[in-house]
Formats: sequence, C-alpha cells, structure tokens
Amino acid sequence: MASVETGNSEKSSRDFIKFVMKMPLLERDQELELARLWLEEQDERALHELTRAHMRLVVAVAAKYRNYGLPMSDLIQEGNIGLMQAASRFDIERGVRFSTYAGWWIRASVQDFVLRNWSIVRTGTTAAHKSLFFNLRRLRARINDGGVHMSEQARDYVTRNLGVRREDVELMEARLSADDRSLNAPVADEEMSTEWQDLLICERDGPDRATALKLDTQKHRAMLVDALKQLTSRELSIIKSRRIAETPATLEEIGGHMGLSKERVRQIESEALKKLRMILVNSQYTEAVAASLHD
Repeated sequence: MASVETGNSEKSSRDFIKFVMKMPLLERDQELELARLWLEEQDERALHELTRAHMRLVVAVAAKYRNYGLPMSDLIQEGNIGLMQAASRFDIERGVRFSTYAGWWIRASVQDFVLRNWSIVRTGTTAAHKSLFFNLRRLRARINDGGVHMSEQARDYVTRNLGVRREDVELMEARLSADDRSLNAPVADEEMSTEWQDLLICERDGPDRATALKLDTQKHRAMLVDALKQLTSRELSIIKSRRIAETPATLEEIGGHMGLSKERVRQIESEALKKLRMILVNSQYTEAVAASLHD
C-alpha cells in the first residue's frame, strides 16, 4: 500500500513539474504591475498569476535539495510557502526583480524544511550550523578529503572558507557522519532482550535522593532563618544587603545609607558572619554550608 502511495506521489510531482515548466515567464513591467495589484488592491487574480509564473523557480530550488532524502513533493510545497511569503513582503519601490527577491525566500523555506526533517535530532540552531550543514560536503569534495574523519588541514580549510568556529566544524562533522538509531533497537544482532535505551544512564538524582535533598534544603533554610533572627538590626541589614540581595550593595553604598565608614561596615559584616557560623555550628548545621559563610 505504501509503495503505491509513494508511486502516486512521485507521479504527481512529475506531472506538476511538467505543468509549471510550461508557464510563460513575465517581463519586468508585468511583474511590477501584478505585484502592485496584489499588494495595494489585494487582487487575488494578480497574486495567482504572479506566483504561477515563478513556480519553475520553486522547482529549480527544490531540485537542488532532493539528495537529502526528502520527497520532492514536500520540498516543492515548502518552496511554494516561501514564494507566498515573498509575494506578501515584496517592495516594488526597491527596483529589484521579483524573481530575485522570491529566490531568497524560496531557498530559505526549503533549507529550513530540510534542517527540520533531515534527522529526528535538530541539526542546525545557528547561522554557522546552517552554513556548515549545506556546505560541508561540498568543501570536503573540493579538497578530496574522503576519509572517515576530516584531517586537521581540511578542518582549517572549512573554517576559513565559511568563517565559522573550529568547534562548530567538528560538531557538524560528527553530526553528519552519524545515523539516527531507534532506542528500541537491539544492542546486537543476536536474539537479545537488551535495547539501546537500557544502556542509557540517567544523570538525575533518584527519587529517594531527590526527596532527601529537598528535605535537607528545607531544614537548612529554616535553621538559617532562625540564625538570622539572632543578629542585631544593623547586622541583619548589612548581611541582607551584602549576602542575600539579588544585586549586592557595596560597602560604600551601605556606609552612606547608615552614616558609617566603609571600613566600619566591613567590620560589622565580618562580625555578623562569624556570629552566624557559630550559631549554625552549634545548631548542628552542616559544616559545608556553615563554612560557605566566610568573609
């Protein structure tokens, strides 16, 4: 059933390509007039005529990306989306051909589709990654670097030509050389019950440890609140401003507010921290947390 559907899709794509390649090209003045009618008067007939005349451009761009293993019909559909975006954003006052402007939008739309669907793992997240994805194989072929891993000279060549970071080249090289693998696939060809997902290590804390840490945190927070209550109002104000506030105040700022010298504020802060450490240690507070309250 799937093969029949695939065959029908391929035939539809071929028929569509034959149809659009017969569309007459537009002269510059015709392009501008149709674009004006659509943008200024919302004339849908003008929009359809303008886009139909540039369907061959969509096909030409889509054909350049058919080696990424995606259906030609899907590439054409994404290209059509880019063409419609170009039609809605075109500025007739700029003096450029609509085909030139539309070509950029069509290519961008097709490239984004390839990046989203080439692998279940997102391949490109930055402009550098996108440039590497679509140019790395071409540059490797140019320098005849056909090894499993790129040589140091090849990486330097790609870095210079694309203006990207060396680590981005290494990351994309590794990504393009790896295949997607199901986590439910067996580890070996033999009849085994072990799957790849069984070998994944979870780095998060288990439920028991997570619960223990949560309880310890609550306990420590309560003990610290009790310890702070034993400071004087001036000590508490300085500790809050210097150690608890999201943006700590400077000694000079606190001194100006309290009418104290910068050195006196530092002394009060030091004495308050020592007092807190003693209170927490006597309360059997963890030594690690108490030790963090250094001057």
